[in-house]
Amino acid sequence: MATKKTVKSMEDIKAVAPKAAAEAPAAAAPATAVVANDAPKREPKRDGQGRSYGTGRRKDAVARVWIKPGRGQVLVNGKGQGDYFARHTHLLVINQPFLVAKCVNQFDVICTVVGGGLSGQAGAVRHGISRALSAYDPANYRSALKKAGFLTRDSRVVERKKVGLHKARRSKQWAKR
Repeated sequence: MATKKTVKSMEDIKAVAPKAAAEAPAAAAPATAVVANDAPKREPKRDGQGRSYGTGRRKDAVARVWIKPGRGQVLVNGKGQGDYFARHTHLLVINQPFLVAKCVNQFDVICTVVGGGLSGQAGAVRHGISRALSAYDPANYRSALKKAGFLTRDSRVVERKKVGLHKARRSKQWAKR
């Protein structure tokens, strides 16, 4: 049974330190070997038709996205991307994953999106395309998409309205008289 000693000087620490240093590397060596072998190898996930699937979410919008090799055609709820998303910024948001992964005009996208407004839907489609690209070829696309932050769901949502206020934080107008 080990007894506890109080440390009163540097000599006491030096006396204990060599014992702890001698024991620590022996215990740490097997742990590092286990961590190195634990890295999972990601396999491509494709269906019988060569498509890959990803679900994207943003605010209240949910997008179901399928990608397959093609010429870069994007269909959103049966319409072309230019017809569905009228704002130029929404089109830029949708095409960001292809720019980051350097695979512009190499995949056709078919997606259905429901809920929320157009900005939330564009963000959901971007998230879904990023996940589908990552599932299609993880070795080439996952690291770039992860580094850009496209595989992480943007969890920001509208703050709830509080009782006694006009909006979430907007208070009632104050009148002096």
